[in-house]
Amino acid sequence: MTARVKLLRSSTFRLAALYLALFVLSVGALLGYVYWNTAVLLERQTDETIRTEVQALADQYRLRGLNGIIDTIRRRSSDDSGAVYLLTSPSGERVAGNLDNLPAIPRDDANWIEFPLKVEKGQLSENHVARAFYTQLAGGFELVVGRDVAALRQFATIIRQTIFYALAIALVLGLGGGLLMSRNFLKRVDAITEASRSIMAGNMAGRMPVAGSNDELDRLALALNEMLEQIESLMAGMKEVSSNVAHDLRTPLTRIKARVEAALRSGEEQDYRQALEDTVDDSDRMLETFNALLSIARAEAGQSRSGLAAIDASTIIDDVVELYAPMAEEEGGRLFSDVTPGLRVLADRQLLAQALTNLVDNALKYGAADGARPDVRVSGAIEGDRVVITVADRGGGIAPEDRTRVTERFVRLDASRTKPGNGLGLSLVSGVMKLHRGTLLLEDNAPGLAAKLVLPVYRG
Repeated sequence: MTARVKLLRSSTFRLAALYLALFVLSVGALLGYVYWNTAVLLERQTDETIRTEVQALADQYRLRGLNGIIDTIRRRSSDDSGAVYLLTSPSGERVAGNLDNLPAIPRDDANWIEFPLKVEKGQLSENHVARAFYTQLAGGFELVVGRDVAALRQFATIIRQTIFYALAIALVLGLGGGLLMSRNFLKRVDAITEASRSIMAGNMAGRMPVAGSNDELDRLALALNEMLEQIESLMAGMKEVSSNVAHDLRTPLTRIKARVEAALRSGEEQDYRQALEDTVDDSDRMLETFNALLSIARAEAGQSRSGLAAIDASTIIDDVVELYAPMAEEEGGRLFSDVTPGLRVLADRQLLAQALTNLVDNALKYGAADGARPDVRVSGAIEGDRVVITVADRGGGIAPEDRTRVTERFVRLDASRTKPGNGLGLSLVSGVMKLHRGTLLLEDNAPGLAAKLVLPVYRG
């Protein structure tokens, strides 16, 4: 398809052409109205003036007789006003007026006649057009009264030509403007198309061009760029997840293989039994990893929103604290709560309990300073139109630059991975908060970390 054909088929050109057609019709109607109220109205006024003068001359003839009408015609014929008069006798001879002879008389009842008129201007003679009314008076006299309408007709011609020229200029400028607009618009669309093809070819770093005019194309390009950044982030996350899954599963699988081979070489029943028990433990941990990944995927996809119901979050906090308090005491630490009753939220009880369990479990594992015992506080309160559930510890906390990264899958700040876990706990919490239209906030507890679950208050 040639550039010219593509330009003419663009939606911008079609819109410009449609607007141009409406504009030309509107301008044509407006100018036609102007023409009707000038040239046509002036011609009608001329006809009315002639009729009035004919009636006045007829009245003069009836009241004053032949001498009265002749005197009036002679007086008016001497004026250089463009009026034409002729009064003839019953035998056809000229009696008065500025016409030499009687024009051709119409055969219809309209009595209006138009005829050529020679006008002397100095040494020159000009051909004009006269419009007159013919009537017969009593006694066989014939009267013709008219006006020189050459100037009026020329004025009407000028108006018509002006209308045609105005429409032609509007059409040319409109087509030119439409082509120019379509060319610029098509140029930007082609740039976006080329960028899209480059991205589809594998250049994920490519972005849609932004002109900086903040028009609809710029807003579209910015929205597409945000989408591309999100896609790039998701793809990078997928690669990282795949790498981390391979890393976290390779170790237990290698360990299982080595354990089974060692048991087979020994041939002892006790070794068989121990190998099977250890294999079951490693399998459970791998299943926990896959279950956590599935839970995160379902939460982020919003597939569990059908299970949301109005619940009191304070009861969930009490249950989780009651469950984990003995574990904290076994480690020599303490876990206590400070909860305001009546924390009404719209949530999935099981998922919200899982999110809070993950935070408490992380606080007990990582929320103690070196050589100290865990000291964890769980609180819940209403702040404005939000329910805020806080799990605070007195450990080393998380550096501000790492607080966004730790919510990604398989991210563990314990680089040596000496402590149990799969790096999916906070990812699951973040996914649960997205499902509940809430937020996970990681803040400094000075010292330690304060993890907050912020949910909308349910007022039902």
